[in-house]
Amino acid sequence: MRYRGKLGLAGRAGRWSAAHRKTAIWGWIAFVIAAITLGGALGTKTLSDSQSGVGESKSADLSLEKGFPQGATEQVIFHSRGGESARGPQVKEAVGSVEARLRKLPFVANLTSPYAKGADGQISGDGRSALLKFEIPERGGTEPDEVVGKALAQVAAVQKQHRGLRVEEVGDASGEKAVSESLEEDFAKAELTSLPVTLLILIVVFGSLLAAGVPLLLALTAVGATIGLLGPVSHLFGPVAEQIDSVILLIGLAVGVDYSIFYLRREREERAAGAGERASLEAAAATSGRAILVSGFTVMVAMAGMYIAGDPTFASFATGTIIVVAVAMVGSLTVLPALLAWLGDRIEKGRIPFLSRRRGGADGSRIWGALVTQVMHRPKLAAGIAVAGLVICALPAFGLKTANSGTSGLPKDMPIVQTLDRVEAAFPGGVEPAHVAISAPDVKSPAVAGAVEALRERIAADQHDFGQPQTYRVARDGKVAELQVPLAGDGTDSRSEDALAMLRDELIPATVGAVPGAQAQVAGSTASSVDFNDLLGERVPWVFAFVLGMAFLLLLVSFRSLVIPLTAIGLNLLSVGAAYGVVVWVFQDGHLEGLLGFHSVGTITAWLPLFLFVVLFGLSMDYHVFILTRIREAYDRGMSTEAAVSHGLRTTAGVVTSAAAVMVAVFAIFATLSFLDFKEMGVGLAAAILIDATIIRGVLLPATMKLLGERNWYLPRWLGWLPRVDHGAAPVGAAGNGSDPEAGRGRPTRGPAEEGARA
Repeated sequence: MRYRGKLGLAGRAGRWSAAHRKTAIWGWIAFVIAAITLGGALGTKTLSDSQSGVGESKSADLSLEKGFPQGATEQVIFHSRGGESARGPQVKEAVGSVEARLRKLPFVANLTSPYAKGADGQISGDGRSALLKFEIPERGGTEPDEVVGKALAQVAAVQKQHRGLRVEEVGDASGEKAVSESLEEDFAKAELTSLPVTLLILIVVFGSLLAAGVPLLLALTAVGATIGLLGPVSHLFGPVAEQIDSVILLIGLAVGVDYSIFYLRREREERAAGAGERASLEAAAATSGRAILVSGFTVMVAMAGMYIAGDPTFASFATGTIIVVAVAMVGSLTVLPALLAWLGDRIEKGRIPFLSRRRGGADGSRIWGALVTQVMHRPKLAAGIAVAGLVICALPAFGLKTANSGTSGLPKDMPIVQTLDRVEAAFPGGVEPAHVAISAPDVKSPAVAGAVEALRERIAADQHDFGQPQTYRVARDGKVAELQVPLAGDGTDSRSEDALAMLRDELIPATVGAVPGAQAQVAGSTASSVDFNDLLGERVPWVFAFVLGMAFLLLLVSFRSLVIPLTAIGLNLLSVGAAYGVVVWVFQDGHLEGLLGFHSVGTITAWLPLFLFVVLFGLSMDYHVFILTRIREAYDRGMSTEAAVSHGLRTTAGVVTSAAAVMVAVFAIFATLSFLDFKEMGVGLAAAILIDATIIRGVLLPATMKLLGERNWYLPRWLGWLPRVDHGAAPVGAAGNGSDPEAGRGRPTRGPAEEGARA
């Protein structure tokens, strides 16, 4: 027996794949292998620090790159544990030993002893700490972080010989090496934990090892293929952010598993209602497959909003997430039905004895059914309580403050972070100073040199906003110079931002900026954070407008209703707002620090709000589209709106709960990582999906649809030209056997256009 309804694009893809299962399966395997092989051969180009910046700080970084050989600056701090002066014999001996050892390393350049002539500011103000500085240039394609380990070993050897002193190294290369190693450890932990957790949840959902393994396998192959495709993409369209692999894993695992669950559960439901293998598979392809198609495009549109932000990191996130969603969507519509057709009843192999499998039938979830019944019995009360609760959760978001977390977001138990804190305490502003890039046809000319000297004098006179020492150097070509200026504060607080504003808006314009042909721009961590926030302040409204506008159009065309997209957008904004509030309350206000293992820096990492918005809006639409498709399917078969809502929510509740459980579990794992940025991301994503799958889908959606009644399907006559989309009005099995007690009582079957016109 074949499926009696209209198949549509997704249904036709599923039917073809089932009929040509070998071609579909081996074609998918060949595609994944080819993508991974191509990506491995080409490699993936990643953004450099200067390429990933924005605004004035990015221009300053690019100027400095042209003028000076690229490399890393390192510092070794010497501090007596017993209170000895930095000029005492023990400290001098240790400094001499480190200096002698480092000079033997071929990659060490421009080493400056704290006792050398002109080494101003390398002895702390209290006279107890000394700094030895050196550089590691980039040579022959070798990155400084690849060789800095040898320098760290020499410093550690001196530390062992002088236990009465602290002898510690910190800097660009050593910091990057420590952070990279910690990140790799964190992500290995996340991957090692997320995969078995996901598999365990899927085993509980399906009750068999094989059925649980299929969604996970599809998601992982989609992730692997996408990471491979990023290689050629990065060479053709520009480098991508280093974190992109983790973002792809996060999103790919979420949507890949979700789409497979949607498909598998619908196929099982049809089989449980008496449909044959072929008919149930075609029904799943035509209904759940279509929902996957619509939700996939909605997610991709949401992710495309990151392009508008104008930031290279966001643009690479958009590219990676769009590709992985597209690959997962294509895989769900092609290789998944082919696998199901090939496996047949063997999909139940590896059943777990203690997990009694109920093959989801038309009655759906009893628990969710009872909740929906109560909500629809008192929709105003339920909606009022739910909205009030979400608004309360969202209130802290009105105090949202963003900044690049910088070193403040690093785990406090990292040795390199503890060394950074000690250097900052002894030499305020010296670890992450502002970098003033001075450009002119000749920076050594009397006019430019005099202006630079005037700038340095005014900086030295302002001890409230700036620290010491200043460091000045001129490039060989004489066209670029760099002035390093320690800023007050910790680099992310208001003191640092005020100092930056003083430098940019008053001191530079009055000195170097007043010289014709000369230009001075400021880079550094504080400048990058301020520039990034300024850019987002300009672009975020456009991102929101694009994402919401495109989602509205997609849902308008998909459901031929003006009300459905408006309510969908409103409900999703409520869940996003509540998630923002939770993140601000926890991380910015500093609650649950002990439980989550972090120290609040009083801000939220600058990239997170926009990233959370597009990801949460896209993933939330997954559930919304899936549920609405089922409701519309029942409505088009002749059910009243109330009966269709009840039927659609009861029959999809188990699927949505299962999919949400996977997402929440995976996202929550990121909250256990040691870096503050990823803790914020994990808590925000997990909280939003949990809110979305419970309060939004279980309470607000049925309540609002009950209150709106037939107006849910309102379509003005002037939009009657929109194409008609079949929602599977004549499925077999559970979805079409009229088992819902309310089916057919509300109205006779008729098309959506007539309903919209009459409304």
